[in-house]
Amino acid sequence: MASEETKAEQVNWEELRPQLIKIGLELGPLVVFFIVNANADIFVATAWFMGAMVVSLALSWFILKRVAVMPLVTGVVVLIFGGLTLWLQDDTFIKMKPTIVNTLFGATLLGGLLFGQSLLRHVFGDVYKLKPQGWLVLTVRWGIFFFLLAALNEIIWRNFSTDLWVAFKVWGIMPLTVVFSMFQLPVLSKYAPDPVVPTPGE
Repeated sequence: MASEETKAEQVNWEELRPQLIKIGLELGPLVVFFIVNANADIFVATAWFMGAMVVSLALSWFILKRVAVMPLVTGVVVLIFGGLTLWLQDDTFIKMKPTIVNTLFGATLLGGLLFGQSLLRHVFGDVYKLKPQGWLVLTVRWGIFFFLLAALNEIIWRNFSTDLWVAFKVWGIMPLTVVFSMFQLPVLSKYAPDPVVPTPGE
């Protein structure tokens, strides 16, 4: 009995390990950004953020043997807008980065539906099995959520201090995303594929 429980714990750990690594790699550059900004300024923090993002993507490739689409797109935008921030010495670019990324994700998801495609299914189809209606519901919800994040970022950086915006970027966006993800769990159950009923004689 004990050995079976131990085996189950090992299986659960093996399933959770990639997710925990992924979260750590995504959160790491943000933490670096927050710490450096608190001890220097937004421009030094941006330079460190860019370097940490490159390291994060490289570690993802070496550890997980893959780089997910969303972190890759985010990394490219960070390098572009971070480079503009340092070159022009204008922090507007790095502050607009979350707006650009989230708008891009939202437009891509909702735009795909106009062509009858749930792009979320292509990304997570190997992880979750859902009926077509389930993928439609999730895609619409995530598309709207990304647009809301973009709007929230615009409100924060245009109306509050740089330090508050950095704190929101690091300690606000990620928790909001995690909480939103948790609220989508009922969809995974509601739209799960119907169980396969074995035919007589099988």
